[in-house]
Amino acid sequence: MKLIPAIDLRQGKVIRLSQGDDGRRTEYAHDPADLIRTFAEAGVSRVHIVDLDGAFGEQPQRPLIESLVRLAAGMSEPLLVELGGGLRDEESVAWAVDAGCDRLVLGSMVVKDFDRFHRLVKRFPDRLVPAVEVAAGRVQVSGWTESAAVGMLELCQKLSGLPCPAALVTDVDRDGTMTGPNLELAQRVARLSGLPTILSGGVTSLDDLRAAAKATELDGVIVGKAFYEGRFTLEEALEILEGPGTQGGSE
Repeated sequence: MKLIPAIDLRQGKVIRLSQGDDGRRTEYAHDPADLIRTFAEAGVSRVHIVDLDGAFGEQPQRPLIESLVRLAAGMSEPLLVELGGGLRDEESVAWAVDAGCDRLVLGSMVVKDFDRFHRLVKRFPDRLVPAVEVAAGRVQVSGWTESAAVGMLELCQKLSGLPCPAALVTDVDRDGTMTGPNLELAQRVARLSGLPTILSGGVTSLDDLRAAAKATELDGVIVGKAFYEGRFTLEEALEILEGPGTQGGSE
């Protein structure tokens, strides 16, 4: 199972939102390039970058993301980039692939235009990660600003059998709140879709990671605010999720 630290970018700055609310943001004094170096030096193999500008329908931060992807690829131990935020059409997906992103997280397209998503999955097998993002039991889209008409069960059934490496599962109600992750939701999506899942939202402590490490349905765990606010170190998290004797999914 992989530890996947997150870099959320808003107008070039590293931030974290609470429950996806742009009005409840915490800005960190980290340079995103320095974070890439820190993650690589600690032994992390994948980083989750979110373009929040793109997610909110604003001008995507493409030059910055391209520079971060190049930096990550040039580390002595290359760091794979998983990119999300604003990838809502074929052009943006093709751009991200050409930029060197290893995995692309798509949310709105999966719900609003599943036929297009299906075509892109066939074009880029094992590269596209569908996002199942849930608030109050309802699937969310458009940067978590809208509830979708499709239910979680129907969405997961559509994903079954597709050549996707994993599904990213976020409990929006817990994201950025430091209240603990919804492990049960991630496990349920894995069972319904047949895809390994990436747990996102609410990870607070090493105990949360220990619980996740026992879940064989998981491919990885995204950590953000807990790392930035010093709840644990990367090294401690890596030991739990990727150290000898751990359980869970792997690449």
